[in-house]
Amino acid sequence: MNWLWTIEALVEAMGGRPLGQMPAGVHGISIDTRTLQPGDAFFAIKGETMDGHDFATAAIKAGAAVLVVAEGKLPALGRLTAPMIVVPDVLAALERLAVAARARARGKVIAVTGSAGKTTTKEALRHALGSVGSVHASDKSFNNHWGVPLTLARLPEDTEYSVFEIGMNHPGEIRPLVKMVRPHVAIVTLVAAAHLGFFRDLDEIAAAKAEIFEGIEPGGAALINRDDPRANLLGKMAREAGVEHVLGFGEHQRSTYRLINCVLNADHSTMTARIGRREVVARVGAPGRHMVQNALAVLGAADLVGADIDRVALALGDLPAQQGRGRRHILVHGGGSFTLIDESYNANPASMKAALDLLDATPAEGEGRRIAVLGDMLELGEQSEQLHAGLAELVVGTGISHVLLGGPHMKALAEVLPSDVAVVHRDEADDLARLLIETVQPGDVVMVKSSKGIGFSRIVEALLNRFPAHTGN
Repeated sequence: MNWLWTIEALVEAMGGRPLGQMPAGVHGISIDTRTLQPGDAFFAIKGETMDGHDFATAAIKAGAAVLVVAEGKLPALGRLTAPMIVVPDVLAALERLAVAARARARGKVIAVTGSAGKTTTKEALRHALGSVGSVHASDKSFNNHWGVPLTLARLPEDTEYSVFEIGMNHPGEIRPLVKMVRPHVAIVTLVAAAHLGFFRDLDEIAAAKAEIFEGIEPGGAALINRDDPRANLLGKMAREAGVEHVLGFGEHQRSTYRLINCVLNADHSTMTARIGRREVVARVGAPGRHMVQNALAVLGAADLVGADIDRVALALGDLPAQQGRGRRHILVHGGGSFTLIDESYNANPASMKAALDLLDATPAEGEGRRIAVLGDMLELGEQSEQLHAGLAELVVGTGISHVLLGGPHMKALAEVLPSDVAVVHRDEADDLARLLIETVQPGDVVMVKSSKGIGFSRIVEALLNRFPAHTGN
């Protein structure tokens, strides 16, 4: 049987105490009974709002092979007869398992962080490297104190390439995670005003992102966006962390992986890049200038881990846009259709610019309009009003004619947009959804963008539920 973990290795890695009739091994690792697969080990992690021990019975019914539980919870679990591995702390046990998984891994490891583009870059790496070997990568945005060790614990030891997304809201959060991951290549996509409410300035954000360099394996590489104004600062911090190879990607003349030319189209882009001593031409299936930049990072990382660049470049041609991160829907309306661009997962000033640029580059049909549906950008601190109002310069002079705004912070933008832009502000996402359903017309292009906490994904869901998908027939 091809186990992810034999039970002996699982117990030894965690220093746990087995109780009951143990299985020979487990096929997977789960912390959520809703997605648990038969044969998984269920880790009963205690979170901020829920305790996994409360779902032990549900885990057994779902087919868990073994439960990993805390010693202090045993009295409450006394009636259960399922096999258990008892540990002092379940999250700490998962972290120990993650360290053991990394120690046995034989393939190349890539870690990605940044204020914008890290999930998209991670998914692009998963997609492109999948054309040349086996790939293991973070699920969704599993990039925090439990998501990273969970992803590591799920890593099969014979995987050729693994990709980890590492996020943070505060200083010191990346450091312990990257020391578990120990990447051969660490990418910083961009330093921008995300989570600015927890930092004094962008230099502090850069310093927090630079913690990723502290875990790079000896002989490994830091891959930095050379077009970022803080590229030199990041490079300096990488060298101070002892990184042997500090390389850049971008249009900048000093970029090791340099973008020579790109042509942006409504549904894809074409790029020419210098990779090493030769030029590589690639089609990027997901549209937008920011996707070209992400693809350049992918090519650079692929080169650094020794992947076949030609096959990786070819794979970028059918790279899909992700849900909430630029995915397009053509929806039937009346005798025609309109385009919905779903950017609802997250937002900060840098990703807002990328999304608005993408909307501006997408042609409307006939009498159709370009409509930006924008919600609050969260965690911007004292600069929030200024940064929201500053979005006006990204709208003025473009083909965006209608702006629908939601949330209290977006009132600052509503107050400064000129009269030739049709502006509507509502407090709630559901109110905007109803308004949009009533006013959208055939030929329109609608782009929805906000921080996740504002709930603008409900606007996307409302449109998808109201208007059927265009089949292309």
